[in-house]
This record gives sequence, structure tokens and C-alpha cells, in this order.
Amino acid sequence: MKISTVMWPERSWPEAGDEWRRAEDLGFTTAWVYDHTAWRGATPWYDAYTTLAAAAAVTSRVRLGTLVTSPNFRHPVPTAHAAKTIDHVSGGRLTLGIGSGGVNRTSDGGILGGQEWTPRERAARFAEWVGLLDRLLTGPETTAEGEYYSAREVVTGPGCVQRPRVPFVIAANGPRGLRLAARYGSGWVTNGRRDGAAPLDVVREQLAGLRAACEAEGRDFGEIRPLFLTGFTDEPWLESPGAFADLAGRYGELGFDEIALHWPRPGTPWDADMKVFEAIAAG
Repeated sequence: MKISTVMWPERSWPEAGDEWRRAEDLGFTTAWVYDHTAWRGATPWYDAYTTLAAAAAVTSRVRLGTLVTSPNFRHPVPTAHAAKTIDHVSGGRLTLGIGSGGVNRTSDGGILGGQEWTPRERAARFAEWVGLLDRLLTGPETTAEGEYYSAREVVTGPGCVQRPRVPFVIAANGPRGLRLAARYGSGWVTNGRRDGAAPLDVVREQLAGLRAACEAEGRDFGEIRPLFLTGFTDEPWLESPGAFADLAGRYGELGFDEIALHWPRPGTPWDADMKVFEAIAAG
């Protein structure tokens, strides 16, 4: 089972750099960062892509990624340009987590103004956004006229270090999003949260939907790596190393091969005993 962590972009350099190096030293597979302009009222909150570029320069082994980038305030063209650059700075260690984005302003929904997107429009934007980003990162030149996003003679050579492009991990719950994961994803991420439902039951249902989406897309289900993002259910992931091992075993039986733990954040629901956190990372 791979163990990763979610970092909090709240500290400036060089203090933040020390934390990213610590994540690498602890042996985490990937250090992820939320991609928002602000999150649940937290300030300061630094830019994810700039942070990843800086983290790439002070680490050498840990993978780096967004969890997740969304269309809420990013256009595919500059997103692809930044991702390609970070992939080169990191020597091919970038993974892009991508999701449809939250609907309220605490998670960047509507932050650029305009009319609020309906669920149908949000899903349509997500599909178009992911498809165009895929084209931009595989290049070498892209021209596209979409309903929501367009690109004109965008040259992306020499391309990413990773071929054919940086891997995508798609956050999706419904049928349309799961089809995107099946079509474009190297991985799929869920937090297992649904009001009134047990997390294991939720992910079983989602995995069945992902399998059906893979069949519809002609994709081998085994090619997609499931990632479970902890911290959004009442499961005691960071209560003790034993509690973690028990839960990781249950999710591993369902097919998950990576678990993401939030870096302990005092004074929030993501606080935890740092010694337990480090012991889990050490395996």
C-alpha cells in the first residue's frame, strides 16, 4: 500500500520548503496540495502550482501533485503550460489530480463572477476542460474551439518529461465523471463521503461504476489506480498505526493501492498526533 500526504499551502518559504523536504524524508509516495485561491476561510493560502515548482526544486524523490485542480478559476492553456514546466523542474515527478470543482466561494465556486454554473454545465465544462488539457499536454500544437474553452495554435513542444504526458488522477462520483476517469485517468480519487452512508459501501458502489465506465470506454479497469483521500469521514485513520493498518487493509481488499493522509494541522479537524503520523509513514 502506497501512503501519501496532503500538504497545506499556508506557510511561506523557507519554512514551507522544510516541510516538503520532511514529507520526502518520511518516505511518502506523493505530496499533494489543494489547488484553491482560498479554502474554508484559511489565510494565507498560497498558489498550488507555484508551490509545487518550489517544492520540486527542494526535493528529488517524492512525487508532487494537485488534489485537485478544477475549472473553477483555471483555463486549460495556462494550466498545461505550468504543468509542463513543473514536470521539467521536478524531473518527471508531477501528477495532476483533476476535479469538477466546488460550488461555493469557500472552494472557489463563482470566484471569477458571472452566473452560477448549473450541475449540468459544471459537468460539461469539466469534460471539455479535461479533454483540452489532455490535447495540450500531448501536443505538439493545439487548436480547439469548444463551447467553454478554446485554444489557438498553442505550441506545447518539447512536451512533458513523462510520456505521453503527466498522469491524471480524476476525482469523480457520477457516471459522467467516471467516464472521464476511464478515458483519461491513470488514477481515480474519492473521499468516500456521502451523508448517511458507510464509506466502504460508498466506495464499493463507486468502484462498480468505474468498472462499468471502463467497459464502456474499452479500458482495462486494472490500469486505473484508485486513491483514497482520508479525513472526510469519521474513520479513525490517524488514531494509531494499528487503526491505520486495519483501515488500509479493508480498502486494499477493495482494490485501493494508495492512501492519502493530511499533514497534521493544529486547531482543525485535520489535527493529529505527529508521532502517530510519522510512525504510519515509516510503515
